[in-house]
Amino acid sequence: MKHPEKWRETVDPYGLPYKNFILTEVLGYPHAGNDVFYAKGIYRQKEVLVYVKAARQAGADIANEIAVIRELQLGLAPQILDCDEREGRFVVTLAKTGERLSVILGENKNRDSLDYMYEYGQTLAKLHRIQGNFGEVKDRRFFHIPEKSGFALSGLEFVYDYLISNQPKEVNKCFCHGDFHYANILWVNKHISAILDFELSGMGSREFDIAWALILRPGQRFLNTGEEAELFMEGYLSAGTCNREYVKYYMVLIYSYFINFQNNTSEYRNYVMRVFEEFCHGRGGRDV
Repeated sequence: MKHPEKWRETVDPYGLPYKNFILTEVLGYPHAGNDVFYAKGIYRQKEVLVYVKAARQAGADIANEIAVIRELQLGLAPQILDCDEREGRFVVTLAKTGERLSVILGENKNRDSLDYMYEYGQTLAKLHRIQGNFGEVKDRRFFHIPEKSGFALSGLEFVYDYLISNQPKEVNKCFCHGDFHYANILWVNKHISAILDFELSGMGSREFDIAWALILRPGQRFLNTGEEAELFMEGYLSAGTCNREYVKYYMVLIYSYFINFQNNTSEYRNYVMRVFEEFCHGRGGRDV
């Protein structure tokens, strides 16, 4: 997998207090909130390809990621080779094979994405069935309705009214990945080969976790049609259950933040506006 050249100043990866790993070469600098390095090194006298993740932001919770991966015992999760378990400053994981859907599909002109959506949803449902000793997910701003004044400025009072009037009556708790979207999932031969980034994982809302996977990110060229979303949900429902109205609600809630991102194009804003019209007013026949 190819990764960008250095695109910002980072912690010195050679200065981290490794115990079981010797870093020999940094090969790339994946885009991430924390400092992440695609690298080569020595582990148990063998040369290996790894990812080194070092805490950068105040909200980083590498210690939680380490604890969750160890509790999961999941083959699709990264294998931890080294870490600072006590302070959560860094973790070294063996590189998994595979590519992200954004790379595999490109512009997705032929809708090849339809070949991936069923397993995408089914895999999330299987994750949600996992039992174990997990803490609560961290509180995030996306869990809460933004201030009413922000909706008024954008002419989106009807979205605010929908969010206030349709709040879920209960939280259907399960183990949640917390960031189950295309950048954290690798594929080989149309099958998921790895699930990455468990920093935000823990016990949380099943339907919010589904919504977070289903929403369209700026620049994303798949999961932007009802057909794809329906295949995702068919896959999910083959291995789990959920309240689809709650999923819709959380998608509107998340989009109420995403629509205001500064780097949005008019194409993206128009797409989100169509979702608001369809989900909040029931226009257009789109569903999840």
